[in-house]
Amino acid sequence: MPNAVAETVWDVVVLGAGAAGLFCAATAAAGGARVVVVEHNSKPGKKIRISGGGRCNFTNREVTHRNFLSANPDFARSALQRYTPQDFLDLVDRYGIAWHEKTLGQLFCDGSAQQIIDLLMQECTAAGVEVHLDTPVLGVERGEVFTVHTQRAPYSASRLVVASGGLSIPSLGATGIGYDIARQFGVRVIEPEPALVPVVCDSVWSERYGALAGVSLDVEAEADGPAFREHLLFTHKGLSGPAILQASSYWHRETDLTVDLLPGADDPQLYEQLRDDRRILRNALADLLPSRLLQQWPDERLEHKAIDLKKSDVHDVLSGLHRWLVRPIGTEGFAKAEVTRGGVDTTELSSKTMECRHVPGLYFIGEVVDVTGWLGGYNFQWAWSSAAAA
Repeated sequence: MPNAVAETVWDVVVLGAGAAGLFCAATAAAGGARVVVVEHNSKPGKKIRISGGGRCNFTNREVTHRNFLSANPDFARSALQRYTPQDFLDLVDRYGIAWHEKTLGQLFCDGSAQQIIDLLMQECTAAGVEVHLDTPVLGVERGEVFTVHTQRAPYSASRLVVASGGLSIPSLGATGIGYDIARQFGVRVIEPEPALVPVVCDSVWSERYGALAGVSLDVEAEADGPAFREHLLFTHKGLSGPAILQASSYWHRETDLTVDLLPGADDPQLYEQLRDDRRILRNALADLLPSRLLQQWPDERLEHKAIDLKKSDVHDVLSGLHRWLVRPIGTEGFAKAEVTRGGVDTTELSSKTMECRHVPGLYFIGEVVDVTGWLGGYNFQWAWSSAAAA
């Protein structure tokens, strides 16, 4: 490899050519810094490429710090207010990338996620950033400057930005190197866990509901956090779909997920309709719920004519459908998790600059930090905002 790489002292070395790393590098270089991005994968932005079904849900119009899970819920507020969804949307518009808005403020490319990768790479090129791919990091040491040892050559800089992502989707090259670097310098790490991830249930649950794999319906789901009104999807192992992925970020072992299978149902009006319905209750409720689900639902009162049931019995059946308690035994893990919960403790970082309070010149941004967004473009906005702050 060329000796020039080893001899160059940069102003900034960025570890990771993902959303946060590339945007931080371009922003820093546009401000006059000499910046190099070091990436162990052979291509930049591998996680961007598969996001949003290949169309990249690059931000959300409704972002606030309340859309993020963290041990310090206020930490993200400063960065998000200083670099907003509109700021990134303006950049997208400058590149002429066509986009559309789906439900709940989610913004997607009309074309492909590659357009966002191209935007970031063009921003880096225009600002003079060097992006070195196929360059696995072997270790980091700190003397008068930071030195990053790689299989290619050492990289030295007065500032080191760790944008290495979390542990989610290891098939795309995810590693825990960011956490290793944090611990090396005495920076506390909150134990990383899978988030935005399908949940797995036990064999008893699967025997009853496993045959419903592929069935989807609108629900409201919650764990130890806000309730999410979106779709649920039955799988052979348990539950998935946007509502479950959202709730999973707040779920902890030995606790229940609470699922409302009849969200928004006007129960008083429904009581009146059912009281005069001569069909068996299972068939009467098929107007509102998938018949396959009702066939598996464990309540013998569904076999009786609705008109023959006591009002209290109908009330109990509906209450059970409004408050279905599911006790997962785990999740499908980092392999299927969209993001990582936990990470570098935000009490160790400046919310204005992402710099370590006790290690000057060391920064952590993006998914490696203990800031986990909801599904729907929030994690990309955290990447842009934290990168801009750094």
